[in-house]
Amino acid sequence: MSRFLIVILFFLCFPLQDAISCTAVVISGNATPDGRPLLWKHRDTDCLDNRLEFFRGERFCFTGLVNSGGNIAPSASPSDREVWIGANTAGFSIMNTASYNIKDDDVPRSFMDREGVLIFKALGTCKNIRDFENFLDTLSRPMGVEANFGVIDAEGGAAMYEVNNSSYVKYDVNDPSVAPDGYLVFTNFSFSGRKEDYKGYERYLTASAVFGEVVRNGTDFTPEFIFDSLSRSFRHEFLGVDYTRDLRMMMESGMCSGIVPDQDFIPRRSTSASVVVQGTVPGGDPLETVMWTLLGYPPCGVAVPVPVAERDIIPGFMKASGESGHSPMCDISLDIKYRHVFRFSLSNGSEYLDLRRLLCGDGDTPSIISCCRKVESGIIEDFFALYSVYIAGEISRETFLDRYGTMSGDFFSAYSREMDRFVLKQLTVPRL
Repeated sequence: MSRFLIVILFFLCFPLQDAISCTAVVISGNATPDGRPLLWKHRDTDCLDNRLEFFRGERFCFTGLVNSGGNIAPSASPSDREVWIGANTAGFSIMNTASYNIKDDDVPRSFMDREGVLIFKALGTCKNIRDFENFLDTLSRPMGVEANFGVIDAEGGAAMYEVNNSSYVKYDVNDPSVAPDGYLVFTNFSFSGRKEDYKGYERYLTASAVFGEVVRNGTDFTPEFIFDSLSRSFRHEFLGVDYTRDLRMMMESGMCSGIVPDQDFIPRRSTSASVVVQGTVPGGDPLETVMWTLLGYPPCGVAVPVPVAERDIIPGFMKASGESGHSPMCDISLDIKYRHVFRFSLSNGSEYLDLRRLLCGDGDTPSIISCCRKVESGIIEDFFALYSVYIAGEISRETFLDRYGTMSGDFFSAYSREMDRFVLKQLTVPRL
């Protein structure tokens, strides 16, 4: 039996995991080329429409990733608001992944799932990791969470916390005995929890393999690398296949049709966003923090840099727009995703993804992923041309923010123009 037939049989024999899952990493500034820590969250959820929102917290302003459409109104009590990753004006950033193996009590489900509320409150009040630990210590019990929380701050702090209703375990990513290579990958299990209840282990293997290769090859940890090598990757370490690299060869040799089951890749049908917070060097200006945000389905989208600010400078295309409350950029990404990738509605078609146009292109039309990379490279180049003169002190902060506001509109124009070809063109749906 061929290796690739075994791969397909594996996919068909195992049910899809819980859709509420994420893949994440905390990277110490000791492991990055510029000394700035990184915090990555690749979000999987049943609310696929996401957007950014600006908040004024009790102590600090912050930018956060929130659910669109049906999200609690801005006028709602702060005790009801939810954020899933964010960064504040003190340089403190936090995110979470769901865990399924550290709850050790009989607290009913109706009192759980408070992770987004916890993140919202922490962003409004915490300056650093010490504040966050005090915040956890003083929260009323039960805390209503079962999750891993990744945190970085402007003082060089980088840590992951496994938190349940009554306690937490800290992993200091700056400690070589905890994170020998300066980073810690986590998905949907906690290292201190029950091993028989691990979830997301296949994605953990893939992300760990990719980051391990970075260390061995001397590659730099950067937001661009994370988006391109993880958020857009169809590598499956557990099975030993990499469709991102090998799909064209596999199709030409008859090993694969280009249509595969959606099972345990990092980008999945349930993916709603990928975010990398790029912090500042220890003792640096917290307002140099940048929240690189890719809304929607990452293989069909581009990351946009959003600087942390004391006022709302979030580009309009990444915020609520119109009656739907959706982000226009997120809507385009999801539209391309359903037109070309998750495009089957017959039988169990929703469990399959079509990688042909996404990874290989179609005739004279380039691949979707190559078009996204092209636009994203332009965004990175243009942003850093401005950002570098700002952090060098050559222009004022207000000038930087004003020029950023003008420039960011061009980011959306470039992306929407590049995606127009895919909105207008569809593939023939095969029989299932």
